[in-house]
Amino acid sequence: MGRGKVYRKIYGILLIGIFLTLLSSCGKEETDTIVLRISNWEEYIDEGDWEEEDAISLSDGTIILPQNSLIEDFQDWFYQVYGKEVKVEYSTFGTNEELYNQITLGDTYDLVCPSEYMIMKMMAEDLLLPFSEEFYKDSEYQYYRSGVSPYIKQVYDKLEINGEPLSKYAAGYMWGTLGIVYNPEEVTKEEAAHWDILLMDKFQKKITIKDSIRDAFFAGSSIYQKEQITNPNFLIQADYKERLGELLNRTDQEAVDEIEEILSRVKDHVYSFETDSGKADMVTGKVVANQQWSGDAVYTLDQAEEDGILLCYSAPEEATNLWFDGWCMLKSGINGDFEKQIAAEAFVNFISRPDNAIRNMEYIGYTSVISGGESDWISQYIEWNYGVEEEEENQVEYEISYFFGREYFVMTSQDQTQRQLYAQYPPIEVMDRCVVMKYFNPEENRRINRMWTNVRCFDLAEWWRKY
Repeated sequence: MGRGKVYRKIYGILLIGIFLTLLSSCGKEETDTIVLRISNWEEYIDEGDWEEEDAISLSDGTIILPQNSLIEDFQDWFYQVYGKEVKVEYSTFGTNEELYNQITLGDTYDLVCPSEYMIMKMMAEDLLLPFSEEFYKDSEYQYYRSGVSPYIKQVYDKLEINGEPLSKYAAGYMWGTLGIVYNPEEVTKEEAAHWDILLMDKFQKKITIKDSIRDAFFAGSSIYQKEQITNPNFLIQADYKERLGELLNRTDQEAVDEIEEILSRVKDHVYSFETDSGKADMVTGKVVANQQWSGDAVYTLDQAEEDGILLCYSAPEEATNLWFDGWCMLKSGINGDFEKQIAAEAFVNFISRPDNAIRNMEYIGYTSVISGGESDWISQYIEWNYGVEEEEENQVEYEISYFFGREYFVMTSQDQTQRQLYAQYPPIEVMDRCVVMKYFNPEENRRINRMWTNVRCFDLAEWWRKY
């Protein structure tokens, strides 16, 4: 063999060795980085890059002024705590149904943030992975366990699917109520205190309602059963809350037919069914009242206030819907990967840290399920937002003890008892009439979907009678 051939052979062996080394190195780098795929609602997490004037100054001297997004900060934090790289692949969805369709069509996510009824549906269909025992153990980084509101935890514990509590498969994120945003110059507090404002002749074509089957159904059900659920004898029952929930979750044919008739009248009465335009319509004065989720209500009130318009929020006296969004791990995504599950649970803990919960609330306007545990940063944030000086006139003592699991009052202005503070942290008398709309099984869904088609498109029964 000539020298040139020997060199070429040695060179070839070296190239193969270098290639295998590089391949091995690439494989190791990829293996060492955990890829965490998260899907969340649009515009539902702090993206950072705050201006100086946006800084939050808490009473203990803490300044919250983030520059990076929470996703970036989580990746850095995870490496510092666990010594492992994590890369978050973050995507968004617009509705619970859109998320569900993405999952059933094969999109793979590890951690998702659906609403309460979709969480229950996913539990019923065995799509979710329970949180590990470690997630609920007391340790330095279990921010969710130590910080979640006792009230919210109790709600999660009581809601069950197939005998298992929601708290086993979901960790809360944001929560709120369903109510009415209204202009007090045009609508009285008493008028806004009832769902049948949607049918008042006085406000013909001046009100909007959510183009959402569940939100419209809740309002219709409350109107249909108003006489019963406001009866003094009903209100004093020992099991009032449970009975209220049963009535407002009725899906039998009789109830659905009655609700269809009510919503058909509502459709002819309101300015429109809407998905997102109601906020702008309230600010511009196109409408005088709008069915709204409490988080969007806060945004609407803030925007109107910038234009010198003071709007109010009402949680109707018949009942209000308690909703929440929560983090869930998907079996199809985690797929037995222990490190990925650790990263998913760590993400939930990280965004449950009180300062991060504050960042999210300030950025998106919704209310975190985190009360803070031993940390008082959440209560300091409430005071930073809504507290008043002792010498100010028309101040009132506003109690939110139920949320914190301890006695807590904030001194605030009288108007906040009907505005942003009321929307974000309703008083206990509102919470006592809050009802969670539960997951409807396939038969119930078909019945309600037919009703909604009749209301939104055409009245099949009326058409059949005519032809």
